[in-house]
Amino acid sequence: MNVESSIQAKLLDLAGVDAELTRIEHRRKVLPEAQEVQRLETERSTRKDAAVKVEILIDDLDRDIRKLETEIDGVRKREERDRGMLDSGGVGAKQLSELQHELTSLQRRRSVLEDDLLEVMERREAAVADHQHAGANLSKAESDLADAARLRDQAVADLDVAAQRCANDRGQLLGVFPAELLGIYDKQRAQHGVGASLLQARRCGACRIELDRGEIARIAKTEPQIVVRCPECGAVLVRTKQSGL
Repeated sequence: MNVESSIQAKLLDLAGVDAELTRIEHRRKVLPEAQEVQRLETERSTRKDAAVKVEILIDDLDRDIRKLETEIDGVRKREERDRGMLDSGGVGAKQLSELQHELTSLQRRRSVLEDDLLEVMERREAAVADHQHAGANLSKAESDLADAARLRDQAVADLDVAAQRCANDRGQLLGVFPAELLGIYDKQRAQHGVGASLLQARRCGACRIELDRGEIARIAKTEPQIVVRCPECGAVLVRTKQSGL
């Protein structure tokens, strides 16, 4: 295949643009800002779960408190009823003994319930403090996530600008090359990542392998307009004064 050496040389410009596009896409996939967003999303989820867990605990404690308060109120009303009957003086000796015994039992029961209530209320107070702490942690995580998302979006926007600039440069270069040469270049790039490279100091710039003396001698005898490819990787070899021929 014959192509003017000056046009072959422009393949290096195209390869440079394509290499930059490859770097841009690689950076897009491993963008530190995006990884930080993912980390903070996980952290926010963990902190949100912690806050919800404490909320559920508080709801359970509130239910226990209401239950204990209801029981205490019921015991207190029975005490008031028994005292009212005792104070009325209209009960017999046997009933009097039973009422006194029941009052004693009710007082013990109320004391136990009130102790239980105090314990649950103390646990609720501690849970409320935990919930406030969890809420503060969640707020910070959400704020950090919002900041990280802005940085990620800025980084992505910068990559988009760089990719568009490379795409424009590539579009301007494509018209220079014959369709057959461009086809060879694109196929080679698709298969091996690099379509063309400089032959420099007897070394292929694509695969970095130094060509043997026989191959170098063959290339040196090849007319400049004839397209030469690396015998190892297949990349189009662009020959210049740096090629050591």
